Amino acid sequence: MEGYEKYITQFTDWAVVFIPRLFLAIIILFVGLWIVKKMSAFVKLSLEKANISPEILTFLSSIIDIILKFIVLLIAAGIIGFEVSSLIGVFAAAGFAVGLALQGFLGNFASGITIVFFKPYKVGDWVEISEKFGKVESIQIFNTTIITPGEKTLIIPNGKVTDDIITNFSMRGHIRLELTVTMPYAESFPKIKAIILETMKAAPNILQDPAPQIGIEQYDSHNLNVAIRPFIKPDDYWDVTFDIYQRIKDAFHKHDIKVAYSEGIELGDIGD
Repeated sequence: MEGYEKYITQFTDWAVVFIPRLFLAIIILFVGLWIVKKMSAFVKLSLEKANISPEILTFLSSIIDIILKFIVLLIAAGIIGFEVSSLIGVFAAAGFAVGLALQGFLGNFASGITIVFFKPYKVGDWVEISEKFGKVESIQIFNTTIITPGEKTLIIPNGKVTDDIITNFSMRGHIRLELTVTMPYAESFPKIKAIILETMKAAPNILQDPAPQIGIEQYDSHNLNVAIRPFIKPDDYWDVTFDIYQRIKDAFHKHDIKVAYSEGIELGDIGD
């Protein structure tokens, strides 16, 4: 009987100490989670105002929400009586082990954050990354997706993006096409230049400011290579490329411009 009373006394003493702590921890937990919810909403609103892409915004909001909730749980655990420093040590050791195993992913994550805040490109930009050219379809936390003109989907790790040279063709609002046509040595270059300029003035989607550039690029064995450098909007790249070649061919045919064939030096007509 005395032993039974001893256990009752020990339980009572424990309950007197533990139950108030438990109730306090529960109150702090509920109040803390409510505050975290409000803070998370505020942070999300701030990120939206910063024009961060939806994919990154969702991820960052989730990370911040998890960190704040973790802090609240640690505070509640400390009130109950858990050794908070030991818990932090356990989580830190686990995080270090996971970090070593996933260091490549963490590198891509850090690069993703860099891209989000420094914005070397955005969704819809035409870029060249790691010698791959295409339009940015999405910027995710671990990789960037671009669509090539041939409709191929390229998924490039963000770590590779920040370690390489990024060429953003959309940042200035226009890009320069690099086209080349040939003309025979016997023809007048001013005449050819005037024909090409007239053709480009009539072509849609070619910008007149900056003005197109035309010049002799190279002396070939049978022809002069003429460089044509019009400026266009990035989204018009392929449409203008195909259209301007077709228009120049039609103009050469209309003005009876000859070309030299590689089989010999005899001049031949350009067909329709």
